[in-house]
Amino acid sequence: MKIQGMKKLASATAAVAALALALAGCGANSANQAVGSEEPASGFESDYQGAYPMPSKAKAYDNEQSRDNIKDGGTFTLATTYTPNWNYMSVDGNTGYMGELWGWYMPSLVSFDLKGNLTWNKDYITNAEVTNQDPLTVTYTINDKAKWNDGTDIDWTAFESTWKVMNGQDSAYTPASTEGYDSVASVTQGANAKQAVVTYSKPFYPWQSVFTGFYPPQALDHDVYTSGWTDNPHSEWGAGPFKVQSADKDSVTFVRNENWWGDTAKLDKIVYKYMEPTAELNAFKNGELDQVKFASNNSLQTIKSRKDIQIRLGYGSQTNVLTFNGQSDALKDEAVRKALVQAFDRDTFMKVHFQGLNWKPETPGSEVFPVYQEGYENNLPEEGNKLDVDGAKKTLEDAGYKMGSDGYYAKDGKTLEVRYTYFGDASISTNMAKALAQMWKDAGIKINLDNRDSSKFADTVNSHDYEILPMAWSQTSPYGQNNMYQLYGSDSESNYTFVGNSEIDELTHVPGTIEDQLEAVKAANKAEKAALALFGTIPLDLPPNFVAVKTGLANWGPAGFKTQPPQNVGWQK
Repeated sequence: MKIQGMKKLASATAAVAALALALAGCGANSANQAVGSEEPASGFESDYQGAYPMPSKAKAYDNEQSRDNIKDGGTFTLATTYTPNWNYMSVDGNTGYMGELWGWYMPSLVSFDLKGNLTWNKDYITNAEVTNQDPLTVTYTINDKAKWNDGTDIDWTAFESTWKVMNGQDSAYTPASTEGYDSVASVTQGANAKQAVVTYSKPFYPWQSVFTGFYPPQALDHDVYTSGWTDNPHSEWGAGPFKVQSADKDSVTFVRNENWWGDTAKLDKIVYKYMEPTAELNAFKNGELDQVKFASNNSLQTIKSRKDIQIRLGYGSQTNVLTFNGQSDALKDEAVRKALVQAFDRDTFMKVHFQGLNWKPETPGSEVFPVYQEGYENNLPEEGNKLDVDGAKKTLEDAGYKMGSDGYYAKDGKTLEVRYTYFGDASISTNMAKALAQMWKDAGIKINLDNRDSSKFADTVNSHDYEILPMAWSQTSPYGQNNMYQLYGSDSESNYTFVGNSEIDELTHVPGTIEDQLEAVKAANKAEKAALALFGTIPLDLPPNFVAVKTGLANWGPAGFKTQPPQNVGWQK
């Protein structure tokens, strides 16, 4: 899973890892309340006057076009949030923003359809099959043409380096998740250097979810891994339809990769500009950007003043959550975390978040499985499913807190106050922060609001400089059962709550031992129920994936689990 800012959503380009955790500022969309016409696959035109309907969970709104119907050439310009570390599969670089950038120039071995069915990307893997059941052994055949941009072959050592970096055995590496890799006993050469044989020490399912992206062999160098990717994408270690032409703290530019062996990219160039939300919105309105992901009805009305656009409204694979830092002074106390959950007024929060929008999704009870995925369950404890301010007060009083004359609880002479950190200049984020502060004030908990620039997101998360943090987990495959340890493991680098125990750890590893998908999801639900009962985090809501694009952008937009090859994104003829 990948971290991503709440205002952003996962891209339509090929996935470089099965899952990603994404940190986000809460957002919403559209206008009007009544249900209007069915949404076209290419979205609504800017002059559409009807009410926007809820999108279908079973449809993509990415204007899918064949390569024959896409122009050769052109530039695609959009905005994102600055992430300093280009080492995407490490805990420091594992943001949704970086995942989108990696998708253009780094190897992505798999793709998914709308429902999450996996196929191998033949540009990298021409065959992958189980060649022995005991021990579980998988043999991968690598495309003969596949090379790193520096000219060296992509061979079995790409599997070896990825395994060594990701398996958790060397503390010098800090992978976002070790799941699956830590079940591998060896990676060896097969019949030739273009064949990798992966042998497991114990069965892991689905094995297809383990090697979905590659590290170059240079990643094995500890210094390179730790600091070599900071503000440096190392395009020479890439291998995709695009390469990085330039990257600094203002923008990133990708151009066609002359060394690419697959279908030639349709676009000449992709340009990302680092922007705050308000600047991004105005830049799109003025024609400086070709895409913007918007988060409020006011934003939509601003966007619609531009005439050459299409509005694409869909479900995302993201779940907004609140993360409580269990290492901070106040939140070390489970009673305080529990009281925050009990006093969380979800109905009020949803009204603030989606004000003016026809967006009424089911309340989420999982941070891993979207509500529309088969096997989804509400894994929240009882206290997380209802507002109970009096119960929150009793929880605090039972833990020794006493109400002061100022309306706030205190213990041992110290007022109970907690810092809420959020990012960006979008008014919706500020409104949500104020709403949360008020609802917790009603329960006697003082909230100090801490607003930071979006560019500070990655540093804030990686330095653990927060107490309550709005985040979002972005799910890019149906195999969320194998990310339970990543989120909830007591020693996981990606457990930003720092709350967990050995019992939960054991439960999180069970799903990977089960071959049947639905049974594996059931086991994951059991683990998540135990984890959420510690009140380290709570799912907030399911944000929409609402995108405005310049008319004619093809193979880009809300599409569930579906991924598109980067070389097929372009402008429709």
